[in-house]
Amino acid sequence: MKLTSPSFQHNGRIPAKHTGEGEDVSPLLKWEGVPPGTKSFALICDDPDAMSVAGRVWDHWLIWNIPATVTELPENVVKSETVAALGGARQGLNGWLRIGYNGPMPPPGHGVHHYHFKLYALDTTLSLPPRATKKQLLEAMKGHVLGEAELVGTYERK
Repeated sequence: MKLTSPSFQHNGRIPAKHTGEGEDVSPLLKWEGVPPGTKSFALICDDPDAMSVAGRVWDHWLIWNIPATVTELPENVVKSETVAALGGARQGLNGWLRIGYNGPMPPPGHGVHHYHFKLYALDTTLSLPPRATKKQLLEAMKGHVLGEAELVGTYERK
């Protein structure tokens, strides 16, 4: 699979619009090359560079049970437990313990952070309820991943 965004290139700078300094709206994401047998998708966005600040990888977005017929997430996905426009996709708790997408907001002067958008093609839909954590999502996906793709964006606050 291949995951892209018209908002930023792989390893490119995420526009302020998609950060905590801007409108904090999720970017448009598109994918192709879906493996046969895919029943749903899950997406995790996190920041491993936060380890040196927060002591853990910081989660920015968890969304799953995106129907297999969907090939993009629109810009500004609603921040609700379920997303009717995406076939009832469910969203989990991010690092701020909020539902939905919250974009980059590293400490000023901390250098460039890398935000990993990871898309997983699954052979099932997950019975995981909304508000789940990344640990719970990863556990639920075990043995069900048919393929994955990653898009990395960067952001730095001066």
